Amino acid sequence: MPLWISIICIIAAIVVGAGAGVFLGIAIRKNTAEKEIGSAEEEAKKIVADAIKTAEARKKEVVLEGKDEVHRFRNESEKEISDRRKEVQRQERRIQQKEETLDRKLDNMERKEEKVNKKLRDADAKLEEVETLKKSQFEMLEKISGYTAEQAKSYLLSQLENELAHEKSVKIMEYTEQLKEEADDKARNIISLAIQRLAAEQVSEATISVVPLPNDEMKGRIIGREGRNIRTIETLTGVDLIIDDTPEAITLSCFEPVRREIARIALEKLIADGRIHPARIEEMVEKARREVESEIKRTGERAVLDAGVHNVHPEIVKLLGRLRYRTSYGQNVLDHSLEVSYLAGMMASELGLDPTIAKRAGLLHDIGKSIDHEVEGTHIQIGVDIAKKYKESDAVIHAIHAHHGDVEARTIVACLVQAADAISAARPGARRENVENYIKRLQKLEEVASSFDGVERTFAIQAGREVRVMVKPEIVNDERMIPLAREICKKIEEELEYPGQIKVNIIRESRASDFAK
Repeated sequence: MPLWISIICIIAAIVVGAGAGVFLGIAIRKNTAEKEIGSAEEEAKKIVADAIKTAEARKKEVVLEGKDEVHRFRNESEKEISDRRKEVQRQERRIQQKEETLDRKLDNMERKEEKVNKKLRDADAKLEEVETLKKSQFEMLEKISGYTAEQAKSYLLSQLENELAHEKSVKIMEYTEQLKEEADDKARNIISLAIQRLAAEQVSEATISVVPLPNDEMKGRIIGREGRNIRTIETLTGVDLIIDDTPEAITLSCFEPVRREIARIALEKLIADGRIHPARIEEMVEKARREVESEIKRTGERAVLDAGVHNVHPEIVKLLGRLRYRTSYGQNVLDHSLEVSYLAGMMASELGLDPTIAKRAGLLHDIGKSIDHEVEGTHIQIGVDIAKKYKESDAVIHAIHAHHGDVEARTIVACLVQAADAISAARPGARRENVENYIKRLQKLEEVASSFDGVERTFAIQAGREVRVMVKPEIVNDERMIPLAREICKKIEEELEYPGQIKVNIIRESRASDFAK
């Protein structure tokens, strides 16, 4: 047999064997699946039968439980209905009892109302009788007094008003006197305490400066050839140099204190240097001006720090420093301003007020004097303009405006600054005047007080702080004394210029004398 036929036979045998194996496997799996399906159906039928039995048993149990619950609910409902029926019966009995009680009360009220109506009728009858009697009595009183009822009422009211007005006036006078006494005592205590706490030194300064010289030959060098040196100094500084027979001294005179200070420093530097000619003079004057400006700024800052005043404009600080070179009646204005600041602050503290504004107003009250030689107007108006320009508060501006009485003081701070200014100016030695002016002032004070009718003699005492007026008792009685004192004070204020205040004392004496023989 050929080889290829053998191969084909072998392959065919293999294919037939494989097909038979597959067929056999399929038949076996089919039988197995049919058996499993049969057993599963039997199992399912069994489970369904068991479930039906279980459901029937559960159904019976639920039905029994429902019947028990319905029975229980029925018993509870019957019990609740029974309880409510009993409660309703009790409420009905209670309402019935209340109705019976109300009926009895209504009966009692009706009886009482009848009694009250009867009493009201009796009262109305009696009231009519009283009105009739009252009318007849009024008619009788009008006949007897000769006044109608309206006239009598008006008369009584007018009498009562007069009595009340008199009593009111008496009470007002009593309270006014009491308040004045208490206010005076408190003011004296506050002022005396402030003065005691501020024991400041008083330094009087002259309005001219004297520069000492090492020898009299220096006068000629200062004058220079044909007076060129002295003319240069006077032109650059605006100060008059007075060179007279005073040994080893030159006097500087100028209405503006800062210029005078610049000239003094420059002249002292020239004398110490020894080289005196126009170019050197110009250099020294410029150097002295810078030194004075620096000193002015330092002095102003120190004053603000000493006074405890903050947030002051730098230009105002410079103006305060200029007050160091300004005097008033021989009193240094910066020292005076600091003292007024201290006094006003202490008095404000004693009164329970904030001392900050009082101290600020006291420090700035004379700020106008720093430039009053350069600007037209009074130092008060200049100070007000400066304060407004640099945004000071209204309270400070008003205190500056009112501290000499140019306007009426409307605030406590303004009054405190007025008082502090008077205290500082009135301290012994604070201000200086020559003997001639002092005597003239005292004589004028006595003349003013003596110019009134009924004045017998006048005496100015306490360095012009007080004037005693002796009056003629036959012309000036007790009632006239108080108006006379007021008139004398008014005339002194109008005709005299004086620091501080002047006390006017009027004395009236009645004497009787005889001789035993």
